[in-house]
Amino acid sequence: MSIEIKISKKLVSYEKAMFFLNKRVEEVKFGRNKEIIWILEHPTTYTAGVSFNKNEILDKKIKVIKTNRGGKITLHNPSQKIVYFVVNLNKRKKDIRKFINCIESSIIDFLKIYKIKAKKDKKNIGIWVKNKKIAAIGLRVSRWIAYHGCSINIANNLNQYLKIIPCGLNNREITSINNEKKICPKNYEEKLASIFVKNINNI
Repeated sequence: MSIEIKISKKLVSYEKAMFFLNKRVEEVKFGRNKEIIWILEHPTTYTAGVSFNKNEILDKKIKVIKTNRGGKITLHNPSQKIVYFVVNLNKRKKDIRKFINCIESSIIDFLKIYKIKAKKDKKNIGIWVKNKKIAAIGLRVSRWIAYHGCSINIANNLNQYLKIIPCGLNNREITSINNEKKICPKNYEEKLASIFVKNINNI
């Protein structure tokens, strides 16, 4: 199935991204536009999913944007890559767990390029390197249209996570590709998109 690929080189505000995403969800729902994978970065932004707790905000001075995605509070910042999707599961298997597995496997496949051995955690959605979280996933499904997406820490400032309890996990560390391998990957967006397209089209 044909999935549109959108890659943004400049930072995109979270509000602008959500406006675009919600509009595309409605268009896909009624057959007026293609499914999409959008790869981008946000300026420093803290967002809270539907199950977050105010106690997870450690620095009360930060602004937190409430969202309709699943999950708790997390950070988006420059050099963290966001992969947003709008995928019509009516055309595929109507299986949320299978779709999450697909997203997790895509991130693991991408990290293999940099010789990073990553894994899933049955109790905590996301991707882990040893006991450190390197990627987060937050989804919402409306009439079997799956949207929102995942974030992968490439070479972002991990100290900004100290202002929150990310994903509600106060005893787990956060890591990045740069933190693990002392490299800062460049020009990988098309490869990342192709991995997601291949795995989503195999659902």
